[in-house]
Amino acid sequence: MEHVDCVVIGAGVVGLACARALAAAGREVIVLEAGERFGGGISSRNSEVIHAGLYYPPGSLKARLCVRGRELLYAYCRERSIAHRRCGKLVVATSAAQIDELERIAARARANGVDDLQFIDRAEAARMEPQLNCEAALLSPSTGIVDSHGLMLALLGDAEADGAILALNTPALGAAVTAAGIELRTGGEAPMRLVARTVINAAGLGAPALAARIEGLTTAHVPKAYFAKGSYFSLQARAPFSRLVYPVPETAGLGVHLTLDLQGRARFGPDVEWLDLPADAEALDYRVDPARAAAFYGEIRRYWPALPDGALASDYSGVRPKINAPGEAAADFRIDGPQTHGVPGLVNLFGIESPGLTAALAIAETVTERLSAA
Repeated sequence: MEHVDCVVIGAGVVGLACARALAAAGREVIVLEAGERFGGGISSRNSEVIHAGLYYPPGSLKARLCVRGRELLYAYCRERSIAHRRCGKLVVATSAAQIDELERIAARARANGVDDLQFIDRAEAARMEPQLNCEAALLSPSTGIVDSHGLMLALLGDAEADGAILALNTPALGAAVTAAGIELRTGGEAPMRLVARTVINAAGLGAPALAARIEGLTTAHVPKAYFAKGSYFSLQARAPFSRLVYPVPETAGLGVHLTLDLQGRARFGPDVEWLDLPADAEALDYRVDPARAAAFYGEIRRYWPALPDGALASDYSGVRPKINAPGEAAADFRIDGPQTHGVPGLVNLFGIESPGLTAALAIAETVTERLSAA
């Protein structure tokens, strides 16, 4: 039985940010990743947007960590020369009835500390983006895009420079709370048993299932997992906009929006497709059904009427790690440390969906703070 200081489970952007923060604090860190490469799950299947912090309930973890994380992320990208662009975005009301919702978003953003949002009318929106159709819009200058792989590579490099070790193809199968620490069982080609002083469950889609396999953690502290797939379609033509374009949000997501990559190519998505899967689902079908494009055309043409027929091509998909059921209000991030569940040294990260990429560095700050306060 090998004794270690810290184990981070999951080498996505949040897990790597946590590993970097712990290693920088002088902790011995091992990162366990079930896949054959780091960042192969949620972190590589999203819009790569740096969110400003407009939508989330004031005082929530999503709101606070998005705003804090955004500033940390922009600074980190500048310091490490990670490709990114503060391109801005427009949240658009395509009917007069939606203008009130823009006002509510603006009020929520101000409460979250977002102080650069601008309300613009139809004429100004058309001047900025001539092909855009809307009655009014909110301009968010702080929204941007980032190379998520470059970001994760930098986080991993920092963590390894401070002594962290990444173990790929090493799934965490379960754990038990013991007097000596948290005893972990791993799979893969070289199964191990580790006793760790600190364990960070950053397993993304698998975080609730993993928590359910920790003997000594009461089930009351394990949320039910839900999975919401989002598909993306790419535009087979030059991008018509220079900024990101978002409709007003919908129940389970931010609507079918237009994002740009760092090469200026446009893609649309994600939509919302709730999946009926067991809590410990491992094999996910990431194929994009071309038939879903029909609904995309209708949604996109509300703000870009000139979208040509046949211009969309299936691109990629991702799955959101939801901890709320369909029809329920979106759940907040859960960063459950010892103060929550009573297990020394354990932090479970649940429901880290958007804006998790933006908030990653701030989430890592919060994890280390909660561990030091325990």
